[in-house]
Amino acid sequence: MIYVVEFPEQGKARAWFAFDYQDFARKVYASDTRPEWEIFDVASPRELLDMLDTTPDAADVRDKFPSICSLADLHGWDTPLYRADYLLGAGVFQAQAVSESAACAAALAQRLKACSIYWSDTQATAALDNDPVFNSREGFWGHEALRGQLIALEILEGPNG
Repeated sequence: MIYVVEFPEQGKARAWFAFDYQDFARKVYASDTRPEWEIFDVASPRELLDMLDTTPDAADVRDKFPSICSLADLHGWDTPLYRADYLLGAGVFQAQAVSESAACAAALAQRLKACSIYWSDTQATAALDNDPVFNSREGFWGHEALRGQLIALEILEGPNG
């Protein structure tokens, strides 16, 4: 499981979990104001043109879509390009791979004062004793929220366990 502790600008920290990377991404997409494809997307220049109902060999394609054609000139028409606006900037595509989990983590971090993500039960359990993010007044509430999630999911025993 994946555990997220969110520290909002105001109010107490809260924790939530995702079953796996797909569930994590789904929850981030559902809670963000941007469309999914701005948070994370992979498309070749040819696919981008296809979404616009045109092709690389259309007569006016370079006039109508110069930025897509520029990407194709740099990387080729069929090279997968990654978009992750919170990581790369709005509308930026690059050939270097970006993971969906990193793009989603950046989306969370953008809208919170702080955010901690633990990618496994082991990481989350160890964080309760070792993560310095919990060494403050705000951190106390994050610690309690994460601990509560781990107890609710029976990863840790509760006070009556």
